[in-house]
Amino acid sequence: MAERFAAEFGMGDCGRLMGLLHDKGKEQKEWQKYIQGATKTGPNHAYVGAIIVQRQYPQIAPLIAQPIAGHHRGLYDYCDYIEETKREVPNDVTIDTVIPYQFPKIPKMEQYDLHHLVRLFFSCLVDADSLDTEAFMNPEQAKQRGRHTSMQELLATLEKHLKGLKANAADTEVNHIRNYVQEQCVRESQGEGGFYSLTVPTGGGKTLASVLWALHHAVENHLQRIIIAIPYTSIIVQTVATLKRIFGEDNVLEHHSNVNPEDIKDKELRERLQLATENWDYPIIVTTNVQLFESLFSNKRSDCRKLHNIAKSVIILDEVQTLPLGFYKPIVHTLDTLKRVFGTSVLFTTASQPILSGRIEGANPMVSFDALQSVHEIIPPEAQLHDKLRRVELQFMEGAKSYDEIAKELASHPKVLCIVNTRRDAKELYDRLPKEGICLHLSRMMCPAHVSATIEQIKDALTVQSNLPIRVIATQLIEAGVDIDFPVVFRQEAGLDSILQAAGRCNREGKHGICSTYVFSLGKEHPLPPGFITQTNNARKGMGTQHDWFSPEAMICYFKQLHARIDNFDEKQIQKLLYKPECEFEEAAHQFHLIDDQTTSVIINWNGSIDLYQQLITQGPSYSLMKKLAQYSVNIRERDFKKLQSIGAIEEPFENIYAITSPDFYRADTGLTTDNQWLEETYII
Repeated sequence: MAERFAAEFGMGDCGRLMGLLHDKGKEQKEWQKYIQGATKTGPNHAYVGAIIVQRQYPQIAPLIAQPIAGHHRGLYDYCDYIEETKREVPNDVTIDTVIPYQFPKIPKMEQYDLHHLVRLFFSCLVDADSLDTEAFMNPEQAKQRGRHTSMQELLATLEKHLKGLKANAADTEVNHIRNYVQEQCVRESQGEGGFYSLTVPTGGGKTLASVLWALHHAVENHLQRIIIAIPYTSIIVQTVATLKRIFGEDNVLEHHSNVNPEDIKDKELRERLQLATENWDYPIIVTTNVQLFESLFSNKRSDCRKLHNIAKSVIILDEVQTLPLGFYKPIVHTLDTLKRVFGTSVLFTTASQPILSGRIEGANPMVSFDALQSVHEIIPPEAQLHDKLRRVELQFMEGAKSYDEIAKELASHPKVLCIVNTRRDAKELYDRLPKEGICLHLSRMMCPAHVSATIEQIKDALTVQSNLPIRVIATQLIEAGVDIDFPVVFRQEAGLDSILQAAGRCNREGKHGICSTYVFSLGKEHPLPPGFITQTNNARKGMGTQHDWFSPEAMICYFKQLHARIDNFDEKQIQKLLYKPECEFEEAAHQFHLIDDQTTSVIINWNGSIDLYQQLITQGPSYSLMKKLAQYSVNIRERDFKKLQSIGAIEEPFENIYAITSPDFYRADTGLTTDNQWLEETYII
């Protein structure tokens, strides 16, 4: 099995050698006693195969000895690995048998390839080990795996679906453009594996067009699956719903923290999906950037098990401009390795294409680095889609504004969306708006279930023909991928990519001619938060004012300005840990976290969540129950957590599980509040 997995990237003999030697240490008499039940524990066995590989196959040992040594506990830091393999091979283990083995042809390696090659060998071994054990211990469960629809069959299904859509579509300019984008995707899918980009303005039909390209490209290049990585769960939910309607639930795996498998009614399908999250053996996977990239830098058996299935696949990176610049260098190098060494093709999709090829110029020459050699754009420049799909103009409001001034501006529009940078600004503006008609607030002070319900409420309100005002104040969570359409949008000052994303929620279907998105400053209230948001805003300001803001040329100019303000594209020094033969796998995994989350998750009291909380109290934590409660939880900053804890508002029924059960701390309109007028009265006793 390990041989078959490793053969996907041309190194099947190495996989076979790992499979044959990984449990060599189980020849020890003490281990045999353990397996027969004569003793309660068995001796460590994993290091034995690693030592034998070092002695008998020194040429290939740097690639497969670490995976053998760590096939239970995970990949080691180099010094720990050396200590682990300093031991002697036990006397009751035979080492004189040389396994027939053909040294593989290793492709030309870059310094950043080695750690991924070791990690994918590790993936081949641990998945084969797990599947083999499952087949023996739980054959009924093993039968649930596999049974996949081919890429060719999925392509036929999609083409049938698109044909039906076109037959019923209105004869509009927008639909003509969507058809053109799909035709270009089919035409450009026939190229060899590599890096491609699909730069299409909001409303141009990127989602289905990118999957159409990916399926054609997979069939043409004999690739095995499609992995769609998305930065926001709000986009994932929409994307998965669309793909499941087309391909069926049994062909689309949704893998991220907000998914609760218990929501799937079909027991057999639920079990298959749960098994597939372990190793991504599925035709279409929709996941988060965090899940994809943190797994690619993990040292853990559970995280790495799926990685070999990324080889010979198509990766679609949606909203690629959101990749964190503090990890830009290791991420870009990882994508290069996946393409060159593991035969993976990558499609970058967005309306705001960042710079991914050539030289990335940072704040000084020491931080600059060479990115991808080339990225092929599917839509030619002469198509001028940004002009043909122009539905919005940007209006930059002069001078610093106050909350009251912006609230007054918003109140003058019957239907308006306002997007701000912080939870605090969202609440301050919301509290100042007149509450006539429909007035809604959206921020991460609301739990995920509350956010989803509010977004649906907004969509419903916008589709109903009504004279009622609809005013929404939101943080950036609504900015990308949420399919809503307002005639007027206000956006607090930020980077150009964020402003254009906000503009994508304005006049989305082009029904109102040219509408306006207003960009404003809250400088009368406070400066922008220090750090990345200020860097992006300054990069936009550094461009000057004479631009067609929606053009690809403007985005290139913006990202060059932004990169020039970045003093480190590898903040956690991943290069020092992994770009060498002596890889520090465990430390790198500890450092590589795309979101530096300094918050604590707290269960709140909203819409029946207390019933689930009572189940937690009486039954204790379980995987399924905690998944459900995650939909009723809010991540709060350390300062606010300590404040609420100090007044006794936070309960801790189990270690590191927190809850605020009082309804006084959760508003039906704005979510969790840390400034409660009843605090003193409630807790004075």
